[in-house]
Amino acid sequence: MSVTRHIAVMSASAAALALNCAGAAAQPYPHKPIRFITPNGLGGSTDLVARSIAQKLSEAFGQQVVVDNRPGSGGILGAEIVARAPADGYTLLMGTAGNFAISPHLYKKLAYDPVRDFSPVTQISASAYMLLVHPAIGVRSVKDLVALAKAKPGALNYASAGSGTGSHLSMELFRSIAGINMVHIPYKGGMAGLTEMLAGQVQAMCNGIPSSLPLARANRVRALAVTTARRSAAAPELPTLAEAGYPGAESNSWAALMAPAGTPREVIARLHAEVSRALAAPDVRERLMADGAEPVGSAPAELAAYIQTEWVKWGKVVKQSGARAD
Repeated sequence: MSVTRHIAVMSASAAALALNCAGAAAQPYPHKPIRFITPNGLGGSTDLVARSIAQKLSEAFGQQVVVDNRPGSGGILGAEIVARAPADGYTLLMGTAGNFAISPHLYKKLAYDPVRDFSPVTQISASAYMLLVHPAIGVRSVKDLVALAKAKPGALNYASAGSGTGSHLSMELFRSIAGINMVHIPYKGGMAGLTEMLAGQVQAMCNGIPSSLPLARANRVRALAVTTARRSAAAPELPTLAEAGYPGAESNSWAALMAPAGTPREVIARLHAEVSRALAAPDVRERLMADGAEPVGSAPAELAAYIQTEWVKWGKVVKQSGARAD
C-alpha cells in the first residue's frame, strides 16, 4: 500500500471513529443502566424508599436502575463510592442526614466533602421517629415522661441504634429541650435496641415508624409522639413533640437523591423531573406514607439549603451530646 493510500485509510478510520464518538456523546441521557447506591442495609426504611423510586425511574427511562446496598460506617462507605464516581449521572446516591449532616461532625476526617463532592438533585422524603416507652413505667404522655425523668434524674435509660445515629441524636435533642437527665445505651442497630426495650432493659427510645408502629398497636410498647414538625399520616393519632409542649425538638430521618459534583445540569434537571413525577404517583405516595415517610420533591437549590441547615443543627447536637463515632 502506498504511503498516500495508507494515510488516506488512516484518515478515514479516524474520521469514522470521531463520528462514532460524537454519536455516543450525543446519546440522550440515560442510554445505559444507572447504579443507585443506598448506604443502608436491605429492607430498611431508606432502602424501601430507594426501591420505590428506582422502579419508577426504570419505567420512565427505559433503563435498569439498580439499587446497590452499601451499608457501613454510618453511611460513609456509600457516600465515598459516589463521591469518586464519574460525574455522568450513572452513579447516584441516596443521601441521608447521617452521611451529610451528622457524620461530618463525628469523624475527624472523611474521604468526601458533603458539599464540595456532590450535586444535590432533590429531597425524596422525610420520615418521623416515634418516641417510645416501655408500658411498665406507667407513662402515658410526653409530659408524664418528662415529669418521671425529673423526679428520678439518671434513673431512666434510653436505647439508640448506636452513638451518633439519628435515633440517638433525636433523643438527645429532646432531652436537652426538656431539660431531663436520662442515660444513653447504644446498640448496634435500631432493632437491637428495640428488642432490649421490649425485654424491659431500657425504658425509652426514638425509633423509626415501620418497626415501631406494629408493636405500639399491639401494646408491647407505648408511642407518645412523633418527632417531625407535622403529624405522621401513618399514625395521625400521635401528637408532635411541639404539640406535646416541646417545640424545637423536631427531627426526622430524611433521604435525598445526590449525584457526583460536576454532573451536567441537564442530567440533574432530568433526574429531578422524573423523581418529582414518581413522588406524585399515588402508588408511590401510599407506599411511602404507609411506612411513615412523607414525600418531598424539593428543587436542587432548596435541597442544598436544607442540607446546610441540617449540618449546622446536628453539629450543635453532636457537640453538646459528646457523641463520637463507634
